Formats: sequence, C-alpha cells, structure tokens
Amino acid sequence: MQTKLSSFWYFLALFSVSGVAQELCFAPIKPISLDTELETGQIRVTAQNALIQQDTLAEFNGNVEIDSQDSKITANSARVNRSNQSLNASGQVTYQDRFIKVSSESVDLNTTTNELLITDTHYQLTAMNGRGDADTIALSQDSGVSLQEVSFTTCPEGHEDWRIQASTITLSPDQNWGEMSHARFYIQDVPVLYLPYFAFPVTDARQSGLLYPMISSSTSTGVSYEQPYYWNIAENMDATIAPRLMSQRGLQLKTEFRYLSSQHNGQVDVEYLANDRATDTQDARYFYRFVHQGALSENWQVNAEYNGLSDSNYIVDLGSDYYSRADTHLYQTLGVSYYDEQLDFSLQFRDFEILGEHANSYRALPEMKLNYESELALGFEFGLASELAYFDNNSALSPQATRLHIAPTLRYPYQTQWGEFLAETTLLQTYYRQDNIDNTELSKDVSRTLGQARLFGALAFERSAGWLQDGAIQTLEPKVQYLYTSFERQTDIGLYDTTRLFSDFEGLFRGQKFTGLDRISDKNQLTVGLTTRLLDKDNNEKFALSFGQIFYIQETQVAAALEQNDRSALAAELDWQIGSKWYAHTEAQISSVTDKVERSSFSLEYTSAKDRVAQINHRYVRELSGEEINQVGITTSWPINQQWHWVGRWYRDVKSHRTVETYAGLQYESCCWAVRLVAQRHLSNRYDDSGLQSTNEFESGITLQFILKGMGGKTAGRDMLTDGLFGYRRPYLLN
Repeated sequence: MQTKLSSFWYFLALFSVSGVAQELCFAPIKPISLDTELETGQIRVTAQNALIQQDTLAEFNGNVEIDSQDSKITANSARVNRSNQSLNASGQVTYQDRFIKVSSESVDLNTTTNELLITDTHYQLTAMNGRGDADTIALSQDSGVSLQEVSFTTCPEGHEDWRIQASTITLSPDQNWGEMSHARFYIQDVPVLYLPYFAFPVTDARQSGLLYPMISSSTSTGVSYEQPYYWNIAENMDATIAPRLMSQRGLQLKTEFRYLSSQHNGQVDVEYLANDRATDTQDARYFYRFVHQGALSENWQVNAEYNGLSDSNYIVDLGSDYYSRADTHLYQTLGVSYYDEQLDFSLQFRDFEILGEHANSYRALPEMKLNYESELALGFEFGLASELAYFDNNSALSPQATRLHIAPTLRYPYQTQWGEFLAETTLLQTYYRQDNIDNTELSKDVSRTLGQARLFGALAFERSAGWLQDGAIQTLEPKVQYLYTSFERQTDIGLYDTTRLFSDFEGLFRGQKFTGLDRISDKNQLTVGLTTRLLDKDNNEKFALSFGQIFYIQETQVAAALEQNDRSALAAELDWQIGSKWYAHTEAQISSVTDKVERSSFSLEYTSAKDRVAQINHRYVRELSGEEINQVGITTSWPINQQWHWVGRWYRDVKSHRTVETYAGLQYESCCWAVRLVAQRHLSNRYDDSGLQSTNEFESGITLQFILKGMGGKTAGRDMLTDGLFGYRRPYLLN
C-alpha cells in the first residue's frame, strides 16, 4: 500500500521546501514507529475485536492498526474480503509513512487490480510544512494517481493566507510530470490567478519552468519586471532565460548557460538591450561573460574568464550580478597550470576591459611562472622562482617589454612550539627587452642583478591568565626581521605591473614596497613586531593586539621608494571579543614624520542572535590618488517582533559632508509567505562623455519582493545586509 501512495508524495514535493517554524506554524508530526520485523509484503492487523468467517471474510473493530514494513493505518473498523481481494477501512482512518500523514473517513483497496481509493482526505507532510484536502484520491498501478478537488498550502490551520485549489490532478506512472486542471490561486479567500491547465514536476529532479519574478523601481530603469525561465537542457547543462522589461529603457534579454562534466565546468552569460530609450542615440547595449575551470589530468588544470560590454556605463545603468558600480576593470584571462609536490607551473594570458577614463593597464600576453622547491641535507631548502612575460598596451605610445626573471633561494627554516627561525639568501636576476621607447628615458636592453639576505626570528611566551577565566592563557610573541637588498638604478625600466603597496602590520615583514618586479627597492632595515593574545580554556582567541615598525639602517636609493625618516609608519592591529556579544576590530598606521594617522579603520559590532546585528564602521586614508577618504557607516539588522524584521545601512563622507549611501529594508514574514520592501539611495558613479566618473549624481530605487514559502521561496531578513553598495562584512579576524 505504501508503494501506491508514494506517487501522491511526489506530487506534494512539488510545492514543498522547508519553512521556518513559528508559534502559529505547523507542529512537527512525531516520527512514525514502524515494525522492522515485518518482511516486504507482510502486514499485521491488531484490533480489540476480530471476527473471521471460514477464512474468507474478516472484520476488525476497535482501535484497528494495520502495520507494514513502510507504513501504518489506523481506523475504527476494517473489513478484509478474501474472495474479491479487497480491504476497506472506515471511521477516523489515518495513513502515515515516513513522508506523509493522511486522514480520511474511508479507504478501499483492491489487491487484485492494485487500486486504492481514499475519500474525504486531509493530508500533512511530515518532513516539511505543507498540508491540504482532497475529496478523493485514487491510485492505480496502471494509471497512476488521480486527485479530485485538491488543495495545498503551507499555512497553519485557521490562518490560510494563501492556497492552491485544483479540480483534478493526474500523475502517470514512470513520468516526471503531472497535469493539473482548473487551478486557482487564492490570497485569503480571494482568487487572484486562474490556469485552465499546466504541467508540473513531481520529483526533486531539475525541471524546466518559470521562476519567481523580480519587480523593482529606480531612477535609472524606471519600473522593472524580470521574469526568469529555467530550462533543464540535459543532466549536465541548463540555462536561465530572463526577459526584463524596464519602463524607461525598454526590453532587455538576460541569459545564463551552465555546463558540468566530470572534469570541467563553466558558465556563459549574455545580456542584450536592443535600443535603450533612456539614451540620446538609443544604441544597443550588451554584456557578456564566459568562465571555465577544468582538469586536463591529475596535475594539469585550465581556467578561462572573458568579460566584455558595450559601454562603460552599462553596469551603472543596468546592474550586474558579477561586478559592482565601483569596478573599473573587467578580467579577460586564459591559462593552464601544473602542480605537484615540488613544482608548479602556470601559463596565463591576462587582459582587461577598462571602464571610463582610467590609465590603460598592461596586458600580459603571455605570462609564464615556474616555481620549484626541494629539501636539501641538514635541514636546508632550495627554491627557484622564475617568470617570463610579455607586456603590451592598447596605447600606441606606450612601451612594450619582455621580462625574464629568475630568483634562486637557499634557506634554512627551524620551527618549534616556542618559536621559529629563518635564514635565507636570494639572487634576483631580471632581464628586460623594451620596445617603442622613443622619447623616453627607458633603455632597450636592461639586466638587473640584486642580492637579498633575510633573517627572521619569532618567540612565543605563555602565562596563565586566570584573572580572566579559569584555564585562560596570555601569549607574548615578539618577532624580529633583518632584511638587506642591494641597490641598482632602475629608472630605465618601465612600470608594467608595479604599484606601491600599503603597509599594514603583516606588510611590515613583507620586505617589498611594490607589487610586481619592475621596482625592487634596496633595503638595509630592521623590523620589530610584537603580538599579544588572550586564549580561553578552549584555545579560542578572545583578544589579539599587534604593533610593529621598520627601522632603516641605511637610506634607500630607489627614487620611488624614498622614505622621509629613519623609521616607517607605526602599524597596529586589534581584534577583541568583548564578552559574548561585542566584537571590535581596528588597525592604524601612524606616520613617524608627522605623528599623524595615515590610514585607519574601525569596526564595532554587537551580535546577540543570528538576526540581531548592529555595526558601526569608520575608515580613513589621508591620501589615496590625491584624495582624502574619511567615511563613517552604520549597519543594523534587527527583528521588530516575530513577524517583522528591519535592516538599515547609512554611510556618510565626513570630508564632503554628505551621505553616500542610504539603505533600508523592511520584511514581514509569516509561516507561509513573506513580503520584502527595500529602498536605497547611493552615488551613481556614472561616467560622463569624457570618461570621468561623476561624484555628484545619486541613484534611488525601491524593490518589492513577495515570496510564498514552501513553493521554492526562501527568505531571511539578514540576507538584505549583503545588498547595496557597501554590503556587510564581519569586522573581526579572531580564530
């Protein structure tokens, strides 16, 4: 009997995804206790009274229980007729298995034709929220299952905010689809949608069909309606096609295609707007993206990413799931790599799609890197880092270069529980072949040879911190590094992949002030750092404070790396879990010349539960590309009561005395549905005709989202924290 009802369960699975239980929501059904001693096909009947007539007719009355290996039936009475192979149960009949519980007044089973008829039924799913009624449920081994006047909802009894009502539902054997006729969708008792016929999946396998629409409004697009359609092409590939109608811009088509094999996976995205009514020219606008990752063998891998768009303002005007309005470069890469225990090799072609009036970045076509590591006798190690790259630029006036770099290293590492020591020496040999260098100070052929020596030591002291907590430990971890790099003039080398690095506490021990290899500053310096931690009895960090500074023994001679004092800025970092609900993170770099803060950030967060978060942030940079950054922000996610949840975010530029982002979201959530309203205003960051980004224009928008829980929709108030321009980040780095 359980086998027949499993088809009914598949139909119900269409409408059911786990919901969030609240006070008025479904009370979980107790798991059924099945008789594991019964074999397949066997049943056991128990009752207060039993009457058997010549082994052909049996009647059972009073607390009748019919047990099988997979299900249980209870009723007031049951009648078994062996002559026509029928069973009838009546009077407060319940059927229950691991997935569903059905209540009815009558159940009729014909074991000869394998037909089951249940009348006047009420059902509830056991594994998830979902219930409904049906006048009759007829199951047959040949024709499948047929339901008459059936309803479904995930709302609790007496609080049916929505439901689906259908005249008939039929499910054929061995089919992944069912058919529903005369379906009506009700909000409260008001019908809002009627479908004379539609097909639906009856298994948890991926199926083609409509997804939830997205409705929003903004000053850039006007009212926007996006209706995704999911296409299950094959077992290992699918696509999503989403027409998007915007009142101010027109009809946009968004597509996503995904594929997957045992060794490879990838995705292709194409977006197209035929004629943008919001622009003067009404030109076509588009965006495309291709991403691929795969394994060629056990050690060889391949990767690719290629992005392109019609104009610099595409992401600002139309949005993107992959880039933000603050991005200035889109990646275009293709590469293969090899890894084993000692050797790793990579071949990459790197290019960019540049947005706005930003300096053209050099593309590496190609860039090859090979690194080798080997253990030697007496604990010594040998390493070899090498690179060969060709740099080109879209600008015909910019130099091009081929760069070959080889850096063999001999090191001696030593580590114990109480400290570590490292001594290493490296030879840095770089060769440049530079072209298109007329009217520059660059040389055609440059060979640069530098030597580098490094000594690093760290100790770890521990003591009991019982004054904090029983079993707590405080550590004191001093670390010292001496670094020497020889000098060679480098003004005749172009800058191809090199920019200045910011120095935080970890950066003090990095030993390099630049990315890339075009500038390697000479160094004769001593770096001193100190970290102290507080660990609880479970070895979890509760407090970590680090600070350090570089002392220059000799002035650097590489012009781009000149320091203004005999010391670097003082760098400090603090992570602190204050009690069980408060967390703080701060870092700062203080100039040794002016004693002023050059860079700082601060975050303080209060978290009392999963959905109760309040955070304040501040960041400051004295000089970044000629600008001073001074911003403060507040982020909050807080339930108002059991059904209402509020999220807000506010960021203000202190220097320019203006708000750069305001974000507010309000959500109502019941057992079976939710509605979310989001309003936001932020800098648009649009590019003007000259390619410069505007810092005075703002974008405003409102988004309304309605979700039926239990019909593929999931929601959580805190999810809104990740939306918007800045988004939510945890402020602390404790383990």
